Amino acid sequence: MLACRGLRKQFGERVAVDNVSFTVADNECYGLLGPNGAGKTTTIAIVCGLLKADAGEVTIDGEPGGSLGAKAAVGYVPQELALYPDLSARENLHFFGQLYGLGGKRLERRISETLALVGLAERGKDHVGTYSGGMKRRANIAAGLLHEPRLLILDEPTVGVDPQSRNAILETVAGLGIAVLYTTHYMEEAAKLCHRVGIIDDGRLVAEGTPANLIRDHGGSDRVRLTFADVDSDGFAATCLLVPGVSDIRPIDGGLELTTDHGAAALPSVVRQAGQCGVELTGVEVLAPDLEGVFLALTGKELRD
Repeated sequence: MLACRGLRKQFGERVAVDNVSFTVADNECYGLLGPNGAGKTTTIAIVCGLLKADAGEVTIDGEPGGSLGAKAAVGYVPQELALYPDLSARENLHFFGQLYGLGGKRLERRISETLALVGLAERGKDHVGTYSGGMKRRANIAAGLLHEPRLLILDEPTVGVDPQSRNAILETVAGLGIAVLYTTHYMEEAAKLCHRVGIIDDGRLVAEGTPANLIRDHGGSDRVRLTFADVDSDGFAATCLLVPGVSDIRPIDGGLELTTDHGAAALPSVVRQAGQCGVELTGVEVLAPDLEGVFLALTGKELRD
């Protein structure tokens, strides 16, 4: 459904996208993950035909990227809300539907169908400005689905929404049955939704695969997360490095995170070191390898950096 081959885009001296290639199959949800400034937004703009690549090519449903045929196949839901707050949801969708070339009974049917799909059928006549953040996000998705696209592009659709709305959005996306290109800062969303994931950093696609395969190949060791009262932790950190199996330590808010090949088996030694250093532990958690660990291992950064 979507094929990107050798995409490159440069702004002055900065290379924003550097030889990026990936595909998204029909009915597949593909997650594009990366920190701010990694090249996700530029890649999406090229796919949507909003930017022209310096090199490489895009095809969407067999049509050249940027062509009318390719644009007609895409539903784009940007991170920023693209709705008029002084209009109702139905009025917004009527306006956007006309821009898509829809009209008459087909437009009215699609407005009702998309509002029902995102759980807003009962609030369709209310002004969008009266909606909660999660409801606005769902209405934003409805606008992107009106014209029955073959490829839906969702740019961080759950930012700033409550857990209930986040779950509703994830359930909606999971049940669409079309190709989806999905960006998010929440690794648990990618693990739950995405059939495959591409990790982009500094403009390059550094890894790609199913979440399970990425965790297997790049997940690294278990992590032990320790939280404790406000103390000078330098001495404690140095002694933790003496614990067998502990290979790395990094500070986190309110504590330390240890990388270990021994998992839970390292806990008794770590707790003993805390006691000897006068550190009162308030929390201990063993974290198995996950996509967050994969991202950290491949880029040296947190996803939200």
